[in-house]
Amino acid sequence: MNAQDIVSQIQLLGKDSYKRVIQRHGAREPVYGASIEDMKTLVKGIKKDYGLAKQLYATGVYDAMYLAGLIADDQAMTKDELQEWVSQAYCVGLAESTVAWVACESRFGFELAAEWIESPVELIAAAGWSTYCGLVALKPDSELNLEQLSVLLQRIGKTVQSQPDRVRYCMNSFVSCVGSYVVSLTEEALQTAQTMGTVSVLMEGTSCKVRTPQDMIEKVRARGTLGKKRKTVKC
Repeated sequence: MNAQDIVSQIQLLGKDSYKRVIQRHGAREPVYGASIEDMKTLVKGIKKDYGLAKQLYATGVYDAMYLAGLIADDQAMTKDELQEWVSQAYCVGLAESTVAWVACESRFGFELAAEWIESPVELIAAAGWSTYCGLVALKPDSELNLEQLSVLLQRIGKTVQSQPDRVRYCMNSFVSCVGSYVVSLTEEALQTAQTMGTVSVLMEGTSCKVRTPQDMIEKVRARGTLGKKRKTVKC
């Protein structure tokens, strides 16, 4: 099965209603509107496939690019390939989900996250912060540089309000993730959230809302799962 076979299947699965939803989040033609549920069905048949994932991403078809992230062999991806992917990630779904998921589960997660957050390109910087979110959610605390995470929290507290929309959104998520997944930094994350104040993000006509780190962290605390790591960030 090659990339064109998969794209043909995606085209048949497309729904105009879902296509309109993802277009509001920045997806552009060609896009067919295959649902996440349908994508997961395709993943079950494909499993992990390094070569096919690269072919799908290269098609430029939004749905295929998204699927590429779900089937990518993260450990096989090279740094150059991840750099190419992030440079081609033209919308929120690709930059903050697909690319960030693969990057954080690759061998280069910390390196790329640190590099990308310094980018003047909004979506690349957003991908960097999203990659950090994934790393915090996945890696045991012993593999995290807690001092560096603290420095990043301080940076967000001072600069978040002056950042572009998507960077601001992902910084907000980073504070939530650190507070939820790294217990030793939970209180510092909550303090950062207080320093930040209300984070507003233009959602371009979507119904999405920016949830405060306080709400997210306290919800996790109430569940009794502070510090519980995830097996994967892909969904």
